[in-house]
Amino acid sequence: MASPKQSTEVLPIDHPGSGEWLETTPGERFAIRTSARETKGIYTVIEVVADPRNGMPIHVHKNEDEHLLVLEGTLHIVVGDAALDVPAGTAFTVSRGDPHAWCNLTEMPVRMLLIFSPGHIEGLFGELAARKSDDDLAAITAKFGCLIVGPPPLEDISTIISPRS
Repeated sequence: MASPKQSTEVLPIDHPGSGEWLETTPGERFAIRTSARETKGIYTVIEVVADPRNGMPIHVHKNEDEHLLVLEGTLHIVVGDAALDVPAGTAFTVSRGDPHAWCNLTEMPVRMLLIFSPGHIEGLFGELAARKSDDDLAAITAKFGCLIVGPPPLEDISTIISPRS
């Protein structure tokens, strides 16, 4: 019996900004890897690189579950009252409605995939990258059902509400 042929063809990614790295805040970059349009709204995949001492304040997603897959480094995650360090190769899920935050406490960048289900939240990342000032931050996040409900998990962490200069 003959072995099936394996394809080495790379299929093009056809969505706006495919492969383009944008910055949500100094020290945090993202690229949309799979858009909601490609999955008929089922999920969105976003690659994020966070520099040391960078992260997100405590926030809630009203519409999506967030699945994090750490590719490089160690991510510090806080969900509710629980805090843990998630090393490379580990996946972690935060259910919609759960207050959570994350940050990079190491001396090396953290690289991770964020999978949001259902999709459609990539617009939030794009609008955060395009904003001209922090005055419209609450309106942008609320538009996508993401509410900032607290500070970063630790002091001295740069985030979208406390960016590095």
